[in-house]
Amino acid sequence: MPVVLAFSGGLDTSFCVPFLTETLNDNVVTVTVDTGGLSKEDAAKLEEKALALGASHHYTIDGRRHLYDNVLSYLIKGNVLKGDVYPLCVGPERVTQAIKIAEIADLLGATAIAHGSTGAGNDQIRFDVALQLLAPGKGILAPIRDHGLSRSHTTAYLKERGFAVPVKTTVYSINKGLWGTTVGGRETHSPDQALPEEAFTMTKSIADAPDQGAQVEIGFENGLPISVDGAAAAGVEIIELLNTIGGLHGVGRGVHVGDTILGIKGRVGFEAPAALTLIAAHHELEKIVLTKWQQHLKKQAAELYGMLLHEGQYFDPVMRDIEALLDASQHRVTGSVTVRFLKGNLQILGCRSDYSMFNQSVATYGEQNLMWTADDARGFAKIAKTQAALALKASNQTAVH
Repeated sequence: MPVVLAFSGGLDTSFCVPFLTETLNDNVVTVTVDTGGLSKEDAAKLEEKALALGASHHYTIDGRRHLYDNVLSYLIKGNVLKGDVYPLCVGPERVTQAIKIAEIADLLGATAIAHGSTGAGNDQIRFDVALQLLAPGKGILAPIRDHGLSRSHTTAYLKERGFAVPVKTTVYSINKGLWGTTVGGRETHSPDQALPEEAFTMTKSIADAPDQGAQVEIGFENGLPISVDGAAAAGVEIIELLNTIGGLHGVGRGVHVGDTILGIKGRVGFEAPAALTLIAAHHELEKIVLTKWQQHLKKQAAELYGMLLHEGQYFDPVMRDIEALLDASQHRVTGSVTVRFLKGNLQILGCRSDYSMFNQSVATYGEQNLMWTADDARGFAKIAKTQAALALKASNQTAVH
């Protein structure tokens, strides 16, 4: 019975194929779950590489729709940005990858499932937690982590066996997916260094971006994107299109500093044109169709959702509870938002909706309205001060002028 390896084709998982074959003296079956950014040519090259490295068989599975329907759709509905910056480019992918890989392992009767995570990052926890739940009884192998191997060591190991390793692969760990690309390397190992231009692969630099910007209108229905410039499209297609347009104009770059699952500080560069565009556009649309209390409640719920997803807790039942709340909040989040890409900048130009609460028929904004009188406003202000007045009286203070 084989060992099933989650295979990305990067340095770590490339190392795992010959290492597992040699140390276990068993068949290694590689599985690549396409969670975005993988062309047919790329998929063919990955299969060729896996077999050349010694895999007995290779599977390529399209997981983009699963990823979008089950995870990314809720990141859009929740406007989820970790640390108000990072759109969780990698964590969501691991959910879909673990599910699909566990299915293959079960189909083949595999004895164990392997992944190429290191001992310092978040992915080892995400994969281990998911696979323990999805494939109980099967062993979980993580050679890089379990043997404490460095990138220089794994590079040398592959070169000794005649496998070339690109220099950039050794210097940077790049994960490309539907929701964006992450970049880790020497500059992200400290908080004070900027990533160089050559570290980015998905977006143009501001200097190389077109001087003429691009403007698009994104249509939403029940909180999810359904069209671009009036042309209907599925969610996956819209994300891929916005990644292309935004990337061309240098939109979507960032660096996130935060806390890892294991409690240490981490830093990662990212490129996420579509994610940042859709979250910003969706959030703007919500502002005109949801009440302030709806926005307040869902912001708290969505923040918890993003944190738990990042921490590898996707399968906890509370996540389904939060998804139900997010679904309920989106019934009137339907309309369109116009955005502009220009030299690395994303601008929200405006939005409209049949459910808009921005109602000019009852109010001339900034001047007068038809819903209350001046006496009503004075009375409301008198009541609105009650709590502060009682608190000040209790502490024998007066308001500071």
